[in-house]
Amino acid sequence: MSSSEDGGRAKRKAKAASLVPSRNRLPISNERKNIIAAVQKARALVIVGETGSGKTTQLPQFLFECGLAKKGMIAITQPRRVAASSIARRVAEEMGVKLGNEVGYSVRFDDKTTQSTKIKYMTDGMLLRELLSDKLLSKYSVIILDEAHERTLRTDVLFGMVKAIQKVRSDLKIIVMSATLDAARFAEYFDGAETLYIPGRQFPVRVYNAIERQEDYVDAALVATFQIHVDEDPGDILVFLTGQEEIETVEKLLKEHMHELPPNASQLLICPLFASQPAAQQQKVFAPAPPNTRKVILSTNVAETSITISGIRYIVDTGMAKVRAFNPKLGIESLAVVPISKASALQRLGRAGREAPGVCYRLYTEDGFSSLANVSEPEILRCNLANVLLTLKASGVENIMEFDFLDRPPRASLIRALEHLFALRALNSKGELTPEGHKMAGFPVDPSLAKVLIHSKALNCTAEVISIISMLSVETVFFSPHDKREAANEAKRKFVSHDGDHITLLNVMRGYQAVSGDKDWCIQNYINGRAIKNAMDIRNQLASFCEQGGISPTASAGSEVEPILQCFLQGFFQNIASLQMDGSYQTFSGKQVCHIHPSSVLFQKRMPLIMYHELVQTSRQYVRNVSSISLPWLQNTGSHYFNAANSSA
Repeated sequence: MSSSEDGGRAKRKAKAASLVPSRNRLPISNERKNIIAAVQKARALVIVGETGSGKTTQLPQFLFECGLAKKGMIAITQPRRVAASSIARRVAEEMGVKLGNEVGYSVRFDDKTTQSTKIKYMTDGMLLRELLSDKLLSKYSVIILDEAHERTLRTDVLFGMVKAIQKVRSDLKIIVMSATLDAARFAEYFDGAETLYIPGRQFPVRVYNAIERQEDYVDAALVATFQIHVDEDPGDILVFLTGQEEIETVEKLLKEHMHELPPNASQLLICPLFASQPAAQQQKVFAPAPPNTRKVILSTNVAETSITISGIRYIVDTGMAKVRAFNPKLGIESLAVVPISKASALQRLGRAGREAPGVCYRLYTEDGFSSLANVSEPEILRCNLANVLLTLKASGVENIMEFDFLDRPPRASLIRALEHLFALRALNSKGELTPEGHKMAGFPVDPSLAKVLIHSKALNCTAEVISIISMLSVETVFFSPHDKREAANEAKRKFVSHDGDHITLLNVMRGYQAVSGDKDWCIQNYINGRAIKNAMDIRNQLASFCEQGGISPTASAGSEVEPILQCFLQGFFQNIASLQMDGSYQTFSGKQVCHIHPSSVLFQKRMPLIMYHELVQTSRQYVRNVSSISLPWLQNTGSHYFNAANSSA
């Protein structure tokens, strides 16, 4: 071992030793013996631990220390990638090991594990994907399903999968962890599993409600943040907003008004936090603020559970969240800002009070809190199911209708998802997985995009398809500051293709690649450097998946556009709309009236026929990421689906 490796190891051990006192103060530390005894005795266990109890970081270490990792890894699933990666870093620090060795994480397009990994934090989607190659999850001795109360789509599906696996594998232990007191449902589902309760929050949190309803909660959040900064004692502020756009708006307004602060006020360090950020950006929120500086974290509900951000003393809760829902009859996905549940409000409040007494400012009234639903509706009851159903089919679940769901999805949603997979030729007319469907399941993207990737081989345009899909996988790459909108629009025109958004995104990626990811180029062209770097990372990962699947990632259509759009049509032939007399569009499937989204380069253009990436309901029905197509391209595309639909009509 080199002296530098020796020094690194010594530093890690010293850091771990310094964290022992804080670990010992966590409420879960008093329950260590009881938990280990319960896990060793039971095959399935439900643990209810309030926010701040330490269950997510400490329980896997307890199990590792008592030898349960000797027969296989300990998996801990998280609904969000930022939680999986940040918690793994913390646990690696506490154990004095290098991240990726004994402790690692696995999220989509980012894997930090090795052969020596024993504790593995991962998104619920990644564990589902592992079922494709290991139907019994034989690498694991313990599977911990964390944040079960969130009832995400993939966690709900994992419930059914691990329950079925345990009937075959008597050695597998399942632990369900929840931060809310709804454990009875989980315990009953796992055949009367024992339930352990762990006390949580270590310090009191005072709650202040708004006296009257706030019409503009974004403005109210801005005002509350400045009031806390001027009037309250030191301590960082966590502000809950609904999405990236709101976060960037508040970030801009805070920076604009900072000069109005009193001369004796400390500095403000503004840290955005949302799910689509690259990991390096997300990690900035965990770093301590510099001296004489207060950190303000502007976050979506990604900070609601799991992650612990040191230094938080004040919470500003807008009481709102952005929620996706899917209408299976119309095939429309809606994106709405809705009130949170009481359970979410309590989770947000719990972000303070972990290290010292805290304060939570709710920007809604006490009556408003009383009117909230107790818990949020499970995702499985309101989301598009096509992706997870393909994974279930590829994992060996033949009869979806008989799958043991904790909450059975609406029949219409299941049928719609199965029809979509049939349309893509992932399933045959008997509902069985086809060879092409098996290939599609191997790609970490939605089934429609997987279909496009597979078809790119025949049309010799894989390089372009990978670039476009990676760009569609991140937030918008075009950056348009309020005070420089005209300059930003002028810069965007260099990339605009009259064919639409798909080729425009390709042009941006090509430009970025041509300058080898130069930061100055991004600034000059008003390109979001963070987003396009993330897209480039995804592109590299997709290229690797293509190579594994026997598809050359360098196969290129050159300057030809038609093969690329024809290729996308193979996965999106259900997403076609035709121009109407009044300038609106009507979808082929469902006959829905829609409009091209203002962010599209085809906005206010009258294209006879368009293909779109998604149909969403916001203030009106919009199609996003749109390209112009030709009617002859539709010949033989999805004919088996349309023929089946016509014959049943």
